Amino acid sequence: MVLSISGTAIFLALTGHTPPPLGDMPMWGPVPLVPLVSAIVAVFVISLVLAWYLSRPLRHLSWALDRFAEGRLDTRVEPLIGGRRDEIADLARDFDRMAAQIEQLAQARRTLLHDMSHELRSPLTRLQAAIGLLHQDPTQSAAMIERIGRESERLDVLIEELLTLHRLDAGPAGATGTPPQRVDVVELLQSIADDADFEARASQRALHLDATGSFVTEAHGELLYRAFENVIRNALKFSPAGSEIDVAAHVTEGGRTLVTTVQDRGPGVPPQMLQAIFEPFTRVEGSESVRGAGLGLAIARRAMLLHRGSIEAALREGGGLVVTLSLPRHR
Repeated sequence: MVLSISGTAIFLALTGHTPPPLGDMPMWGPVPLVPLVSAIVAVFVISLVLAWYLSRPLRHLSWALDRFAEGRLDTRVEPLIGGRRDEIADLARDFDRMAAQIEQLAQARRTLLHDMSHELRSPLTRLQAAIGLLHQDPTQSAAMIERIGRESERLDVLIEELLTLHRLDAGPAGATGTPPQRVDVVELLQSIADDADFEARASQRALHLDATGSFVTEAHGELLYRAFENVIRNALKFSPAGSEIDVAAHVTEGGRTLVTTVQDRGPGVPPQMLQAIFEPFTRVEGSESVRGAGLGLAIARRAMLLHRGSIEAALREGGGLVVTLSLPRHR
């Protein structure tokens, strides 16, 4: 009965006429032939429509992958699939997220290469100028040799920072080439603070450290040293004479995380740059007089991320900057 009713409906939809009585229909065994053929045709049409519906977004994905392989990183799929809400649409959105991240990384790499070439060219230009002046006027040899030595030292520091940044981007294996070791981070901080305070007093500055106890964790000690040292030296660099830099470290409840704050009384940064200062070669407008390539905070951020920690900056009440480093304990 069900077959007869469905066959009648299908026959009527396809031909526009009511099928003849079952007794007048050709038979295929015990089954009426017309409803059977109508059902087969209907299934075929539905299959075609379903195949088109499923294959269309897959063709869009294939097209997008071909364009992406050609280097067109701005290719996106989601605008082409409309309002679909199935697994294929989820796959298209995942592709778009991946494409956006790769495009962002490629743009960051291009910017980094441009900034690197600029930073390397500046000391090289000054070196060439000093050598040229030395040839023109040998009586200035002492001043020019001193200048050449100073610029060579800047080049050496810049290249070392670039190599460190590259190793950090390569992940734990490329960062040090050695496995993590047990490190007392509070003891590490005390060593950095002692050296920084000694240098600070020579320029009428002072550094105070508030950190007691210990915080032992599995970490790459050299990278953590660079991270904390870069942040503290950055605070010293931008602090005016007669000011104080406050460094405090405390362990959160449960002993799982060491939170370190470095507070200075420098000029601070515009609020919109609180995140940008952790990107390579970022300088705050008006700070060009302070020497540096702008890699110290970028290295600190990557070192903290490598240890699953975090670093963030905030404006200090009354003027200055507060940099907070959070380091979880690893066993």
